[in-house]
Amino acid sequence: MKNNNNSRFTPILMALSVILGILIGTFYANHFAGNRLSIISTGNNKINYLLQMIDNNYVDTVDMNDLVEQAMPQILSELDPHSSYIGAQDAEAANEDLKGSFSGVGISFSMQNDTATIMSIVKGGPSEKVGILPGDRIVSANGVSLVGLDADSVKKNLKGEKNSKVKLDISRRGHKDLLEFTVVRGDVPINSLDAAYMIDRQTGYVCVKTFGDKTYEEFMVALAKLNVQGMKNLIVDLRGNRGGYMHIAIQMANEFLSKGRLIVYTQGRKSPREEYRSDGLGSFQQLPLVVLVDEGSASASEIFAGAIQDNDRGTIMGRRSFGKGLVQQPMEFKDGSVVRLTIARYYSPSGRCIQKPYEQGHGEDYENDLIARYERGEYFTADSIKQDGNAFKTTLGRTVYDGGGITPDIFVPEDTSKVTSYYKEAVFNGYVRQFTFKYSDTNRQKLMSFKTGAQLAAYLKAQHLPEQFAAFAEDLGLHRRNIMLSHSYSLFERTLVGGVIYNIREMEDYLEYLNKTDQTVQKALQILRDGNSFPSAPSGEEANEA
Repeated sequence: MKNNNNSRFTPILMALSVILGILIGTFYANHFAGNRLSIISTGNNKINYLLQMIDNNYVDTVDMNDLVEQAMPQILSELDPHSSYIGAQDAEAANEDLKGSFSGVGISFSMQNDTATIMSIVKGGPSEKVGILPGDRIVSANGVSLVGLDADSVKKNLKGEKNSKVKLDISRRGHKDLLEFTVVRGDVPINSLDAAYMIDRQTGYVCVKTFGDKTYEEFMVALAKLNVQGMKNLIVDLRGNRGGYMHIAIQMANEFLSKGRLIVYTQGRKSPREEYRSDGLGSFQQLPLVVLVDEGSASASEIFAGAIQDNDRGTIMGRRSFGKGLVQQPMEFKDGSVVRLTIARYYSPSGRCIQKPYEQGHGEDYENDLIARYERGEYFTADSIKQDGNAFKTTLGRTVYDGGGITPDIFVPEDTSKVTSYYKEAVFNGYVRQFTFKYSDTNRQKLMSFKTGAQLAAYLKAQHLPEQFAAFAEDLGLHRRNIMLSHSYSLFERTLVGGVIYNIREMEDYLEYLNKTDQTVQKALQILRDGNSFPSAPSGEEANEA
């Protein structure tokens, strides 16, 4: 009987032992981990208690949801410059440029005299199908007046669910009464390439605007077309490209690298090192390549440029890139809002992180970094570039640095030789933009009759636009300065002709015109024509640096 009683209590004793073990283990885990879980719990309770106190006791009525929405960005701003919070209403729009398409009416517009004026129509898009034309003014959408609204508010009224309808009241030159159009919203593509054309008989030029869902696909289609046209060299223009998806940059870099080359790796406190290497299946592993960057090239642009530079695969040219080496992971809340939290840093193949310095919770200096670069002359002389980071070596032993963007192999300064105070005043006060719009709008029928951008450019150059502009601007209060106008004449002509081409034709025509006198592009062409796009190993003392 005694043995039976012991057997009966054995399971109970075992269960009590397990519970006691868990309690002891939890105590020691908390104790030796600095009680971090309790700290987090306490901090969370403290914030909740503060909100409860405000809700229960504050002198005025407070919208608690709005208070939380305002607090979220402030909390994240204490971490780093790129962790951010996006409210539910803005989350979809924030990712729109990277998705490759959105649902809308298929136009691009600019605000002129408080009215949305259509600059171009998407070919085959919803607006073109119903007869809306460039130059039309949108007065209202579904009975809501758009006059006086800002551009973002106009966009919200024009976008909507696919296959939904929007009635637009249009003011058109030559028509006394408003015209009514009912547009069925549809998918509107967002191209991530601004241009892809043969810049000379052997050299292809591709300008990549962003690294989105469809960028790799568009990039490969563009290279295939250029290849058919006889491409022997390539210029990839990443100037002003703020980045996008890291995996897209990796896919694009893979096309130029032989098998097993490190493209990039990421690592963080909670993110183990993860390497991304080329698979050897790239179609353009031997193609002479020049990559253009500037202070507006960031994130995925720097991944691509860093992979090319550190593997000595091509020449990087232009000005120092932005310097963003932090990886953000989107984390979505139930209401659709999103936190983009920095979880790791990315490192180029040589091992450098090109993230420029920042101080947690103090973003002012970080935000003003590009202004500081300009003021110390970095845009104009290579000697002004700060190289105070750690030194690393490329595969050939060339020295590169971390801590502040990708420094180009060949520096090309910003050309200010033709800039005068008269020109700066004309641009900064918006007179140039006003003139190019008015000229485009007034002469639209004639300007749209030209079949190519080159034909349009030739016509515009014969119209002496700088002289016309000087008279136009003087009527607006900008005193004509003949000596300065003469000194800046070629710059005025380039800006004015380019502005009209931008208003009338495609972005590719605009860039093709500008590239003819773009010093960075012309320098890249010279490097390729001379066969010097592949970097050489350093010699002598440089090769033996520690």
